Amino acid sequence: MRSERRPHIVVMGVAGCGKTTVARRVAELIDAEFLDADDLHPPSNIEKMAAGIPLTEADREPWLAAVAARLTGRDRRYVVACSALRRRHRDVLRSGAEPVVFAHLTGPPEIIRARLAQRSGHFMSPGMLDSQLALLEPLEPDEPGTVLDIAAPPDAIARTAADFSNER
Repeated sequence: MRSERRPHIVVMGVAGCGKTTVARRVAELIDAEFLDADDLHPPSNIEKMAAGIPLTEADREPWLAAVAARLTGRDRRYVVACSALRRRHRDVLRSGAEPVVFAHLTGPPEIIRARLAQRSGHFMSPGMLDSQLALLEPLEPDEPGTVLDIAAPPDAIARTAADFSNER
């Protein structure tokens, strides 16, 4: 069933999978506003992650609420780069802003680990990948979304995500 309102798109996955790159490109393709959820983390969360300390659910709650609030009551369509690792995280993002669809970027941990090793200037410690992989809950059949392999070029991934969201 297609909604009259175009869905917000959350490009999700573990650190280093390409969320920001893909989400920026999707936003360009569909003329939507890009939002990097990392920009809404409180300083205490950033300090923890930079030190290699995984966030707790209590740490994530206000951050996810801030992201969801950005999507609520907006006339503008958003494309959000957000880890959204667990079902409950995605439920929060959907809580105030229907419709929301997810594009889950996934790939072999070795590829993601290599990308993280090459990345500079980001607060996320590469050592955090294992904790994110352990926390990750794939999209469930009743969640509106698609799974995309990071082996494809970012532009191809973005086109697929944009096409998927436009079918909703």
